[in-house]
Amino acid sequence: MKVGVHISIAGSISRSVERARDAGCDTFQIFSRNPRGWAFKDLSEEDAGHFRENLSSTGLSPVFDHMPYLPNLATPREDMYEKSCQTLTEELLRCNTLNIPYLVTHLGHHLGDGLDSGRKRVIQAVNRALGDAPNHVMLLLENTAGEKNGVGSSFEDIRAVWDGIEQPSRVGFCFDTCHAFGAGYELRTPDGIEDTLARLDEMLGFSNIHLIHFNDSRGTLGSGLDRHEHIGLGAIGEDGCSSMLQ
Repeated sequence: MKVGVHISIAGSISRSVERARDAGCDTFQIFSRNPRGWAFKDLSEEDAGHFRENLSSTGLSPVFDHMPYLPNLATPREDMYEKSCQTLTEELLRCNTLNIPYLVTHLGHHLGDGLDSGRKRVIQAVNRALGDAPNHVMLLLENTAGEKNGVGSSFEDIRAVWDGIEQPSRVGFCFDTCHAFGAGYELRTPDGIEDTLARLDEMLGFSNIHLIHFNDSRGTLGSGLDRHEHIGLGAIGEDGCSSMLQ
């Protein structure tokens, strides 16, 4: 098992590799751009080259890129949906340039238009982006915390999206423990963990899970809150977090 953290790209994206190495990481995750805005700078060949060289020299792998916060792949609003689809394609292309094999994305919010409609838009967005970025980067669908109008909070929901993907070999999953707990999956007890993981394996398959976001939760079980806490200090607690590592 490889362990890492989310690393800042402040100063230069290539510096993230050095920061991950200095932190003792085996692997790491980044945002390849400002996660809180639509505007972004194209990657210069110099920065991309330094990033690839640093990865090669440190041996850190795999690296994960995370989609920015603003895109919403499930929205019924046409302008937002178009920008979100474009961003997904752009990030897949940036990952390929940087030799990053995985891109993590949330599925978005349907804004009251209905779960089925939201799922259909996510499927269309993913199929479009994978077609427009014909490379080997794998998209990882991340489970969400059960927020109102959210898509992807249940394993069955994510499976329904996966079943509509035209290139399923390019889609895998990221399992977030805080999000799962917020969505109602018990992770505080051995029996609860066993049941949750059995459902996860049944719906998505352990072999398709390429990343675990291992966090505690500030929200209670089934609260629908996406509020991460340091491991052992939240509602899952030290015993629950320890049991998940058994």
